[in-house]
Order: sequence, then structure tokens, then C-alpha cells
Amino acid sequence: MRKLLIFAFVGFFAQLIDGALGMSYGLSSSSLLLAYGVAPAVASSSIHMSEIATTAVSGYSHYKFKNIDKSLILPLIIPGSISAFCGAAFLSSLPGDVIKPFVSFFLLLLGVYILVRFLLLNVERSNSRPNLSLKKRFIYPLGFVAGFLDAIGGGGWGPVNTPILLSQKGATPRKVIGTVDTTEFAITTSATLGFILFLGWEEFNWLWVSAFVIGGVVAAPLAAWLVQVIPALILGVLAGGFIVLTNLRTLLLTVHLDTTLIYMIYGILVAAWLTVVMFSIRKYIRIRDYGKSYVKQ
Repeated sequence: MRKLLIFAFVGFFAQLIDGALGMSYGLSSSSLLLAYGVAPAVASSSIHMSEIATTAVSGYSHYKFKNIDKSLILPLIIPGSISAFCGAAFLSSLPGDVIKPFVSFFLLLLGVYILVRFLLLNVERSNSRPNLSLKKRFIYPLGFVAGFLDAIGGGGWGPVNTPILLSQKGATPRKVIGTVDTTEFAITTSATLGFILFLGWEEFNWLWVSAFVIGGVVAAPLAAWLVQVIPALILGVLAGGFIVLTNLRTLLLTVHLDTTLIYMIYGILVAAWLTVVMFSIRKYIRIRDYGKSYVKQ
């Protein structure tokens, strides 16, 4: 029961961040399952099954708040759905013990990227720019890569798409985030079908799925509103640090280091993370006080 409550809380926290930043639900949730010793394919399949519900609620919420750029929907969904199915098939064919360190390392890198992205980059706040206009020859490959990585790591659709789309001229942050969250429903459904076909129903832990669904569904409508008001800088640093720490634990246990040494390394990194969080809060306050515009990434 204690584990299920933890999963529900993480599902709530992860969806709150995902709905506000356009990334992190799959990364945070998968990182937690890997830390509990769950095989990568089982972790990713369980997270994608729960995401069918959370992304549906999140997408509808973003639609109601008009956070969607319709011109990006199909160019992202079509290649992303195909590659997500292929990624699920690929991950299902690999032994869990062999692939787990590599998946954790991949998630750790994404966590570091999120930290750096939200800590160091500043963009101008604007909710009135025109819709993002990009050539389909750019969007299709982006969706394909993001969909494959999402299925492999249990998360990746947001971390790949959101920063790249935000960096383009004419990007409206709330619409980029809302569009990425909304299209994720199709990608997670496609990946789940792949896991069902290649793993089978018996590999899904329905208690875990239910816990993540409950937490995520409760948070989804709130996140769609918070995307317009919340300091993305602080949430991004919190999410990135959580992802780094949980996956680092998995990697440290893989190399069989002394327990005391692991605790020392963890203590130092937690202290560093808290320092970075405090720095991000001070940075946000400084930006606000000086009247500088700040776009939620």
C-alpha cells in the first residue's frame, strides 16, 4: 500500500510538471520504477498504459484552455505513432537486466538536459505571438525521433519536442506545451499497443498503472491552468534534479559500489540540487522584480 501511495503521489507530481512544462511525466515515473528494480520494458509499458488516461485528460484540458497549435498536430502524430510502436517492439526484445543501465543513463542525460535548459536559458515571455510555422520536412523527423525515444525510455516525447519547438521563431510557449501534451495521447496509445503485442497483458502491473492514473488524472486539469501562471524555471529544475537522482541511484547500484560511498555521493548531489533550486528561485525573483518578461518553457 505504501508503494502504491508513493506511485500515486509521483504520478500527481509528474503530471503537474508535465502539463506545465510539456515534459517529465514519463521520465519521472519510469525513473521511479527503475529505481524499484522494475525491468525497463515493464516500466515503460506500465507508464504508457497509465498515460493513455492522463494524456487524454491533459489534452482535453489544454484544448479547453486554447493551448493548442492545430497546424502541428498531424505532422507530429503520424511519424511519432509509427516510431513509438517500433520502439516498443525493440525494447520488448531486449533482456531487462542488460538494457536497464543504458535506459537509466539515457534518462539521466535527459534529466541533466532539463536542468540545464531551464536553469540557463531565458526567453521572452509572450502569449500573443502567431502560431508556429515550420516546414513539415522538419516536423516529421522530429516526431519520429521523439516517438522512438519515448517508447525506449518510458519518456522522451516532451523533452525532445518541447525545447526544439520553443527555440523556433514564432513559438508561443503555452501552445507548444499544450500541443506536445495533446499529441502525446496518440504516441502513448501506439506504444502501448506495441507493448501489448510483444510483451502480453500479463506483464502489466495494473495496481501500479491505477496508482499513476489516479495521481495523473487529478493533476492534469490543474496543470493546464498552471501553464499560464507557474514559474517554469523552478519546476524545470525540480523535475530535472529528481530524474537525475533517481537514475543515478540505479546506475550506482549496477556498478556495486560500497553502500557508504553511495550515500556520500547521494548526499553531495542532493545538497548540490537544493543549492541549484535555491538559485533558480532567486533568479526567478530577480527577473520578476526587474520587470523582465519570462516565457514558460
